[in-house]
Amino acid sequence: MTGYSDDLRLAHYMADAADDLTMRRFKAVDLKVETKPDLTPVSDADRAVEEAIRGTLRRARPRDAVVGEEFGTTGYGARSWVIDPIDGTKNYVRGVPVWATLIALMDHGKVVVGLVSAPALGRRWWAAKDGGAWTGKSLTKATRMNVSKVGKLSDASFSYSSLGGWEEQGRLDNFVDLTRNCWRTRAYGDFWSHMLVAEGTVDAAAEPELSPWDIAALTVIVEEAGGVWSDLSGGKGLDGGSLVCTNGLLHDEVLSRLTAPAKA
Repeated sequence: MTGYSDDLRLAHYMADAADDLTMRRFKAVDLKVETKPDLTPVSDADRAVEEAIRGTLRRARPRDAVVGEEFGTTGYGARSWVIDPIDGTKNYVRGVPVWATLIALMDHGKVVVGLVSAPALGRRWWAAKDGGAWTGKSLTKATRMNVSKVGKLSDASFSYSSLGGWEEQGRLDNFVDLTRNCWRTRAYGDFWSHMLVAEGTVDAAAEPELSPWDIAALTVIVEEAGGVWSDLSGGKGLDGGSLVCTNGLLHDEVLSRLTAPAKA
């Protein structure tokens, strides 16, 4: 185990509680859905999960800051937990099972623990710095993950979320060019694309529009599986607004194709 094993156990504990909340409300006939200022949906389950996680952290890690999608930032200090209560809310409110609770811990600006729990898929992925990346039902029932060894784009499987963001950024031609040069493309979407990279079942994944809480937990899991992540500019910050994850061998080529200057 790593120096963050207690934090990883706590993340699993919080994810268990989150899974219980989200699964009870998933496909509920009385699920309440509102629209946030950015026109994205938020359900009563999103808020309930974040409140539950914050409550646990107030008791278990009172000195740590918390950054959450629904309730912003509270506290300050060297350590901060970054929470997305339901990544894939649009799927969640429509009854599509591809959604997850994302929990990350940052220490002095670096993500050191990440956990992704997708109970409707029956899947969970996690990592702590220098402890490897794992998937399974629990800490004691887990399989280690490693990225693929695919070295040519023409042999690669590429996953994404949607076309809209690429079009809005004027990168749709680049995106389509990349897909044409890959062996296979599928829109597994959101967190799942990047976790499939960590598992080695997909070789590259990219999303053009993301917030820090969408990104944080995914980064350390992909890294600990042997992969590489960055934003579209090649930077390693959570505030870059985008995420590209690959097995490492394909990273430079995927980035260059997505960011190539538009043809005249």
